[in-house]
Amino acid sequence: MKKLFITGASGFLGWHLAQLAQTAGWQVYGSYQSRPIELAGVSSFPLDLTDAVSVKLVMQELKPDAVVHLAALSSPNACEAEPERSYQINVVASSELAGRCAEAGIPCLFTSSEQVFDGLHPPYREAVPVCPINRYGEHKAMAEVEMRHRCPNLTVCRMPLLFGAAPADSFIQPWLRAMRAGKAVDLFIDEIRNPISGTDAAQGILLTLDLLMRGQAPDLLHLGGTERLSRYAIGQTLVAALEISEAKLNPRRQSEVKMAAPRPPDVSLDSSLALSLGFRPSPLRPALEAIRSQL
Repeated sequence: MKKLFITGASGFLGWHLAQLAQTAGWQVYGSYQSRPIELAGVSSFPLDLTDAVSVKLVMQELKPDAVVHLAALSSPNACEAEPERSYQINVVASSELAGRCAEAGIPCLFTSSEQVFDGLHPPYREAVPVCPINRYGEHKAMAEVEMRHRCPNLTVCRMPLLFGAAPADSFIQPWLRAMRAGKAVDLFIDEIRNPISGTDAAQGILLTLDLLMRGQAPDLLHLGGTERLSRYAIGQTLVAALEISEAKLNPRRQSEVKMAAPRPPDVSLDSSLALSLGFRPSPLRPALEAIRSQL
């Protein structure tokens, strides 16, 4: 079996990817920062990706056939509050890992973000120049360039807002806890996203990885959903799909809430290229209904 090394394997997307990769015939190894991954068949271990020596040793010992780099400081507000930490994790560590992949002569798939765009001219195709407005997006954009410089055999998958059921929360779990406790949930009507489920995201990554292993993957791919929805509309769909009669949703505007990181209004991704390659994300409501018992 070929070995796949997944960084950030205990995170939301990592958990989904580690499961599906095994069914696709990979022997999966996953690193984590502080929370171990508990998944049958996955060999997991702690790893500080900012420790270049440790990363080098892991790569030498594992000798993976491919790397999927998911680990990141992914909270825009946290990146804004701790820019140096964000830079070290999201840029420097990513670049170092790409260099190790190049030395080993193996492909690397890197998950970037919709946040590399300013949200003013959606939907965004791969050819559109990046224009981030927050630190997280800026560092993801820098990582794309640095990793490409270090590792020619690299594909960047820009990811949208992800939802689903897993040991690690997606963005909908805090909403659900509040709704079921009878608390009102404030949701933006002027922040548009095109969400996909964790399962669909993992399938898109595995599709891309297969192409990458065969030397047929594009350098850059958008894996967004087919629907452009406000966070408020997402909340409404969640309430309808899960039949949460006690839910209270309050429509809000971005300007009404002060946050550390600026939020782009609409960073919907145009995923036409991925769709042409076989990517098939489900619409929001049927995807939620499929996992209703797990939420």
